[in-house]
Amino acid sequence: MDLGNLEPLVTARKSLRASLDKSKALAAALDRAGPRLDEIHHRLPSLEAAVRPIRASKDALLSVGGHIDRAVGPAAAVLRVFDAVHGLERPLLSDQIRSDLAGYLSVLKRLEEALRFLSDNCGLAVQWLDDIVEYLEENSVADARFVAELKKSLNLLHESRASEDAQSRVDGGLLIASLERLESEFRRLLEENSVPLSMSPSQPSDQHRIIAPSLIPTNIIQKLLLILERATANGRLERCVSIYVDVRTINVRASLKDLDLVYLEVTAADIDSVRSVETHIERWARHLEFAVKHLFEAEYKLCSDVFDNNNVRSECFATVAANAGILAFLKFGMTVTETKNDPIKLLKLLDIFRSLNKLRLDFNRLFGGKACLEIQNLTRDLIKKVIEGACEIFWELLVQVELQRQMPPPADGAVPRLVSFITDYCNRLIGDDYRPVLLQVLVIHRSWKQERFQERLLIDAVLNIIRALEQNFEVWSKGYDDQVLAYLFMMNMHHHFYKALKGTRLGELLGEVWLKEHEQYKEYYMAVYLKESWGKLPALLSREGLIMFSVGRATARDSVKKRLRGFNEAFDEMYKRQTNWVVLDKDLRERTCQLAVQAIVPVYRSYMQSYGPLVEQDASSAKYAKYTVQALEKMLGSLFQVKPGRSASFTSPQQSNGKFGSVVVSPSKYSTSPTAVV
Repeated sequence: MDLGNLEPLVTARKSLRASLDKSKALAAALDRAGPRLDEIHHRLPSLEAAVRPIRASKDALLSVGGHIDRAVGPAAAVLRVFDAVHGLERPLLSDQIRSDLAGYLSVLKRLEEALRFLSDNCGLAVQWLDDIVEYLEENSVADARFVAELKKSLNLLHESRASEDAQSRVDGGLLIASLERLESEFRRLLEENSVPLSMSPSQPSDQHRIIAPSLIPTNIIQKLLLILERATANGRLERCVSIYVDVRTINVRASLKDLDLVYLEVTAADIDSVRSVETHIERWARHLEFAVKHLFEAEYKLCSDVFDNNNVRSECFATVAANAGILAFLKFGMTVTETKNDPIKLLKLLDIFRSLNKLRLDFNRLFGGKACLEIQNLTRDLIKKVIEGACEIFWELLVQVELQRQMPPPADGAVPRLVSFITDYCNRLIGDDYRPVLLQVLVIHRSWKQERFQERLLIDAVLNIIRALEQNFEVWSKGYDDQVLAYLFMMNMHHHFYKALKGTRLGELLGEVWLKEHEQYKEYYMAVYLKESWGKLPALLSREGLIMFSVGRATARDSVKKRLRGFNEAFDEMYKRQTNWVVLDKDLRERTCQLAVQAIVPVYRSYMQSYGPLVEQDASSAKYAKYTVQALEKMLGSLFQVKPGRSASFTSPQQSNGKFGSVVVSPSKYSTSPTAVV
């Protein structure tokens, strides 16, 4: 091939190769330019937005700056206060509260002021931001997507402010944490300064109201007041009230714990008769007075010192009193009213009424508010039941005494314990201790029926009971088969009425003539008793036909033996018959025995001195000279003694309304505190 012809081909090949290399270079350049073009494509919208204000109206562009400044100013102020809030976190969460409560409260007030500023101005700042966004949107000053993002952020702000935990979102829960620390300090101050009161054995019990001193020092109360001020300002007063009630309730309970108030838990089913809880009622009266005049008086004063609001003060005190035990005292009184009726229950009901009436002014002052409605209702119900129960028993007494008339007389001829009990009982009812209380109860009860009650009605009712007793022993005396025992019984009864009532209030009402009549009847029946019993024995020692000069010695001896045998038999029979008879009064017993001795012994002594030698020389003299003078005196002097375990109670086969039965009174309690089982 001609080399000359190949040269153009070589040149063309080189040209093609160069073109190919350039194409490759251009392709590579295009590959590198692609991402840049994409970047430019993505930047075009923002560039468009950046230059858009230039396309907005001149007025819109001129005013947008003012709108932005007005919106940014409040927002910047809010941010500065927000930063200040977080600057208070350290002192509020430190232990400064114990050592410097006033300083802590000062910092807390700054926090409250800052939060109030934020609360007041956050809305304003958001409103300004809303306005500028609206302006930007309406005047197309900003890109639509940019405005949409701003709207989204503002919506989040609105939702945050409307939520329940908006406050904690602002301060991170700092205010709540600070208030909780304040409440803990409130509890600590109360607990460390609450000391239980103790009831002294010689606790004063006068009629004057006792103003108990404050149980918490004044400087501590001032601190409590400062804490309550901040709690009230932040709507957390109820929390502090709850803390106060818890702490003070525990303290009052601790004060009452040492009194051993287990008896307050007794139920009516646990009580056989009011006598079984008689000592409990006495303790109840003392403990209730201590609780009201000392414990609850102090709590009332403390509530007044700590709480300014009357409603809060009343509610707080009422809750402490109810939770601490005042209701238990009142419920115990209700339990006593539910026990079965008997005479002693009347006295105990009067004791309860006296205690409540003594504390009436204190109850009205301490528990008179609306918050103490439960205590008021229970107290009112208790007083009503006490009055109704006392009146029912009192008016039933006469009926019960009359029912005892059907009983057989006491076998020993002694004064029935019913009589001893009732005479002493009536004396107590109209004595200075119970008469004013009973009269007040009867007056109140009649007033409920729109009726009047005068003291004379009370006196007449009691005197009717005594007159019924008189009729009783007249009837009982006719129930004896042994008339001599009937005389002894009447002697006992008349002596009891005279001696038991003389010098008493009841005796004064019955009158001196009435008492003298009983004394005279006592003397009369004593004389009749002696005449019809021991007075008949001296006649058996007749001296008739014993003049030894007119009859033989043997005949005289036989007559003496016969008469001594008759005397001994009569004496033994009478002594045996009267061995179980009783004269309770020691003076009357000794006098009766002495009169019996005087009726028999002198005659017997003289007879034995004159005719004793006739039989003493006989081998069977012991059968006739059976007693020495000293033996007779000793035997007669031992009569009418009170036997151990003697029981002269009456058990009624018929009970009025099933409320009363027998009465048993300890002999040692005739003049003090009669005890009855009914």
